[in-house]
Amino acid sequence: MKRINVIGTSGSGKSTVARNLASVLGYPHIEMDVFHWKPNWENASDKEFLSAITESTSGTTWILDGNYNHTQSIKWTNVDTVIWIDYSWIRTFYQASKRAVIRAVMKKENWPGTGNIESFRKTFLSRDSVLLWTMKSYKSNKKYYEKILNDKKYTHINFVRLTCPADTRKFMTSLTAGCT
Repeated sequence: MKRINVIGTSGSGKSTVARNLASVLGYPHIEMDVFHWKPNWENASDKEFLSAITESTSGTTWILDGNYNHTQSIKWTNVDTVIWIDYSWIRTFYQASKRAVIRAVMKKENWPGTGNIESFRKTFLSRDSVLLWTMKSYKSNKKYYEKILNDKKYTHINFVRLTCPADTRKFMTSLTAGCT
């Protein structure tokens, strides 16, 4: 495992798992949202976004955190492992809700230099709500990832599917046991 992409529905825990993996393995952690979000919640152009991903995944080791399915042809060119955080809908929605409330209360900038801060209004009363996005995308993401697991064009990738926090803890323990 040298080039890893951590995927999963918004709120599933991708960033947490990716940060922990980076810490255990000593690899750089690359958060795709940093490249995607510009100030005032604007999206980066595809050219900017894809270029940043290409550049950041040019090294020999990295942990890429994020989905953005339209980037798959770039990010999975050199990936050797994809870790799918596939927790239950209830667990995922709970985590997304908890994170959204904490971010709205703390008023902490999500990605440095963007000024993008979550608010209760944006979280609970907006069509752009991350919670609404989690509800709408959970089922379709699950179907999409299940399909990919069996796609012959990705046989070069080791897929790791973590379906609950206990699976994740076991997986992380197996990595730390290998490092001693």
